[in-house]
Amino acid sequence: MPARERALHPSTPTAAADPAAPPAVALRRLSYAYPDGTAVLTNVDLTIASGERVAILGPNGAGKTTLALQLNGMLDGATGDVEIGGTRLGPSTRRDIRRRVGLVFQDPDDQLFLPTVRADVAFGPANLGLSGDALRARVDEALARVAIAELADRPPHLLSAGERRRAALAGVLAMEPDVLVLDEPSSSLDPAARRELADVLVSLSLTTLLVTHDLPYALELCPRAIVLDQGQVVADGPTREVLADEGFMRAHRLELPAGFNPLAA
Repeated sequence: MPARERALHPSTPTAAADPAAPPAVALRRLSYAYPDGTAVLTNVDLTIASGERVAILGPNGAGKTTLALQLNGMLDGATGDVEIGGTRLGPSTRRDIRRRVGLVFQDPDDQLFLPTVRADVAFGPANLGLSGDALRARVDEALARVAIAELADRPPHLLSAGERRRAALAGVLAMEPDVLVLDEPSSSLDPAARRELADVLVSLSLTTLLVTHDLPYALELCPRAIVLDQGQVVADGPTREVLADEGFMRAHRLELPAGFNPLAA
């Protein structure tokens, strides 16, 4: 079978899922347009099983970030259905869905705004009513999961780029989400920080979506890749096969780093 055709077939989930359980994410005919009528997403159908790590790839303007924002209902005016763990997104479920889908923004400074890392990580669960020993335990666990427990009392602005990224991730994990969505997680990170973040993400055993232009990082972390272009899913398959299809990649303005061979990586 040609590589292009293989790239359009779904892949096996990262982790075995209960066949009777609803998918972690199910999108049906999801569409969204700007107020001027410009379509950003058009009839997107997508199913992600519990435990999968999936890369969302595509050129600039493909709709990747819009898709990520719509997973927890941050945009008004979308049509179609979004279901998280079998719960349909709607006015009565929006608050619950926003807790269950944790979004880590590209710029950690959009999420870190309090005097210490501990205070930032505690902010979300405290707003849910957690306090006292239960809140401290939740924060300590989140910091330990991202390996920055020793930085709890540091001001976020004094952390390195990689430490800030993991602090922002800890704040999301403290909300105990079912689905984790990261927008350009490797942006501005040096090689050591990239590796540290990758180690954390692999250890989490959470359904995870990586919205990224970093194709080698996608291959390293995500067995499955979904490619968006002009608001539509144009490929859904094993990441290695998608990246190795030179004609397909060129047609959708995706370029691997010079000398990088996905079949040899």
